[in-house]
Amino acid sequence: MNESLISKSEYNSYYQTYIDKVNSGISVVESLKKNLDVVVSFYSGIPKAKHDFSYAEGKWTVKDVLLHVIDTERIFAYRALRIARFDGTALPGFEHNDYVEAASANHRTFTSLVEEYKSVREATITLFSSFSSEALLQIGEASGFPISVRAIGFIIVGHDHHHAQIIKERYL
Repeated sequence: MNESLISKSEYNSYYQTYIDKVNSGISVVESLKKNLDVVVSFYSGIPKAKHDFSYAEGKWTVKDVLLHVIDTERIFAYRALRIARFDGTALPGFEHNDYVEAASANHRTFTSLVEEYKSVREATITLFSSFSSEALLQIGEASGFPISVRAIGFIIVGHDHHHAQIIKERYL
């Protein structure tokens, strides 16, 4: 199986922008691994003066964005686990703005957030490395739409790229 070739039937069109940001020539595990170094390097290079910066009133800070990326990865990895284990339960969505508000990222050090990101990604890589080819193709339901396990992995990577691009354009 060429697991890097993903079908549009494996995810909701809402996620197309994330899928489009991923190198389609490599496996989901390789994509997660390569993205780890890129993301850590990117966030580590953000000047300290920008860590608590928000580009407009009511918008997230860079710390908020990073913790949002972490929380989202955790939720998506959980979805992947449930679906890969053939759990047929429809999985609910989540309100990311509520998570950001409750997380209080701005009370944390930036270093602690980067370290948390690395820990979460390493766990995600380990999880996805454990999935069989059959499990990667398993389709479940999340947020009211069908989604495959491998699509979840690629969405995680594309979501990282999406937020890094926003930070480059609006924060730096």
